[in-house]
Amino acid sequence: MPISHDTEHSIAFPILIGDIGGTNARFAILTDANAEPKEFPILATADYPSIDEAIQAGVLDRTSLQPRSAILAVAGPIKGDEIDLTNCDWVIQPKVMIRDLGFESVTVINDFEAQGLAAASLGPEYLEKIGGGEIRPSTSRVVVGPGTGLGVSGLVHARHTWFPVPGEGGHVDIGPRTGRDYELFPLYEPIEGRISAEQLLCGRGMMNIYHAVCKANGVKPAAATPSEVTAHWASGSDPAAVETIELFVTYLGRVAGDLALIFMARGGVFLAGGIVQKILPALNQPRFRQAFEDKAPHSAILRTIPTFVITHPLAALSGLAAYARTPVRFGVATEGRRWKA
Repeated sequence: MPISHDTEHSIAFPILIGDIGGTNARFAILTDANAEPKEFPILATADYPSIDEAIQAGVLDRTSLQPRSAILAVAGPIKGDEIDLTNCDWVIQPKVMIRDLGFESVTVINDFEAQGLAAASLGPEYLEKIGGGEIRPSTSRVVVGPGTGLGVSGLVHARHTWFPVPGEGGHVDIGPRTGRDYELFPLYEPIEGRISAEQLLCGRGMMNIYHAVCKANGVKPAAATPSEVTAHWASGSDPAAVETIELFVTYLGRVAGDLALIFMARGGVFLAGGIVQKILPALNQPRFRQAFEDKAPHSAILRTIPTFVITHPLAALSGLAAYARTPVRFGVATEGRRWKA
């Protein structure tokens, strides 16, 4: 059963760490506090009917190590003993995992909490700075990640401890500002009558923008997937794809700036995920920072807040490993989210 008011600051090694997204699942095993994680091939969630079978076939059958503990970061709300994932058919049942896979404990946190842990622990070699501003030590941070959906996490520092703050910030409203926006917003596909940030800032959101641009321009879409849009943008072969990426980074700048104000994130805003890594040249163009800083009457504050792209290929796993090594550094709430044998 979930442990209430868990104050334990140790997790038994070896520890299986996992980042479970809507499309892919990434796993590694940490043998001890000083070891580098032993990584396993990335698994497509659609290839396995359950997370238990994915762990068995993709991890346990490939190593002689038997993890005693598991720490999983999942894309979805954590409520009770059965955890449904937002963009995946898997249901995580920690009690069943303990019974069938041999774990002594299973801890489940939000996937963007793990990204927050990464933002608190990654070295500068995994951070590419976009624009001006400087990190103020021990001040709040924000992580924003367009992927299968739009993930958001805050990170608050208090009492020498980093506290990740998960939420559903990707579902805030976003609205038109420019003349071009007013042309395009009626063409964007809404969700239950509204345009949320996630409707524009994720893989399907990129296609939402692209289809609206093509319709507004009276042209037939030349790209059918987000990867094709980014490829056509990179080659400059499709003007609609070029404008799509320009709008994508502008909207991302607006939302990132809003979140920076909400958290007063003087420690920085960190952009996570594969999409932002692919469009890094576009983020380095002025429009992202211009949109980020355009927050009157507080533009001066935004100019002092740095923005970064996280370039680590497995950032969430890196964050989970940092937590697994020294849980006392991080104020990760485990009440109702940790199960023991």
